[in-house]
Amino acid sequence: MRNNTPDTTPLLLTAQQAAAALAISTRKLWGMTASREIPHLRVGRCVRYPLDDLQRWIDAQKEGGDDR
Repeated sequence: MRNNTPDTTPLLLTAQQAAAALAISTRKLWGMTASREIPHLRVGRCVRYPLDDLQRWIDAQKEGGDDR
């Protein structure tokens, strides 16, 4: 049976949501955004952070460990 309630997980995060999800300050996030270090997009005058892109970015930043 399929549940008809809509998924409430946002596809795009605000700066405050993205900073909280990444456990960094919004000031640090804005610096990373300005230097194009982190994936983001503009929707009109708003800056948003795609959830899937942030997850891929996190995966690409990982260091150490052994994946074998």
